[in-house]
Amino acid sequence: MKQTVLILGSSGKIGSRAADAFWDAGWTVRRYDRTTGDMVKAAMGVDVIVNGLNPPAYHDWERTIPEITNQVIAAASASGATVILPGNVYNFGDQPGILDENTPHSPNTKKGRVRVEMEEAYRVSGVQTIVLRAGNFIDPAGNGDIMSMLITRNIAKGQITAAADPDTLQAYAYVPDWARAAVQLAEKRRELAQFEDIPFPGHAFTTNDLHRYLSNKTQRQLKISQFPWWLMSLLSPFWELAREMREMRYLYAMNHQISSQKFDRLLPGFELTDLEQVMQAGLPPDIDPNEVVRARHVSPTST
Repeated sequence: MKQTVLILGSSGKIGSRAADAFWDAGWTVRRYDRTTGDMVKAAMGVDVIVNGLNPPAYHDWERTIPEITNQVIAAASASGATVILPGNVYNFGDQPGILDENTPHSPNTKKGRVRVEMEEAYRVSGVQTIVLRAGNFIDPAGNGDIMSMLITRNIAKGQITAAADPDTLQAYAYVPDWARAAVQLAEKRRELAQFEDIPFPGHAFTTNDLHRYLSNKTQRQLKISQFPWWLMSLLSPFWELAREMREMRYLYAMNHQISSQKFDRLLPGFELTDLEQVMQAGLPPDIDPNEVVRARHVSPTST
């Protein structure tokens, strides 16, 4: 029997990739239209809800996230659907190392506390919930991800931006991979507990690793520049995004990666996209590394 998924936030990087992955796997895909406002009605008859809703630019998290959470729980309770959430590492606070489902939740930021409270609301709701927890999301279309907004934002000028020491190890999740994993977990949801915290291992690399790869791939003399945190401090009294980014500065300086042990037990044989392809996703669409390489090997025409 064909199954149905309701995608919340279908224009965002999580929602759009999840919609593609579920469609490719043969599911019926419904996209929630926020302008209608009736999430419970939209959820009737669906098997799974993927919650890709997230306030843009961290806007008003303390109010908006609980509102979204209450709506999704109500919709899932009424329909009997399983909820899949894109978890993150904010819950852990400043705990370097390999993070897994047993790492204590010890948030040191407002956004971390909001995420912990959100997950607890799902845990006690009676709704089956799968938290697929990942690091920094990388979307091949950009779509507001960490690469396009920060790390490779100035690559056309020959610069890669480091938010901390460029040797800091960071966890990354290629969104199409995360979405494929969400589909596979949805299809075995009856074998899972009512609340599952599942770390998504993805890849882990440093800014220096990325710099070496992209420099070699494009044959450009790329430089590493430091993100202007001083400017965020200067602007934070007047600009909400600057304040919210400044609060998360610790995370970019925290060496961490995500354990693969539980994920591998649940989805043995799952194949991640090759690391080099993931790194290359950081290039803007108007930069074709192959064209750059070819151009460097073509002799100028005599006139």
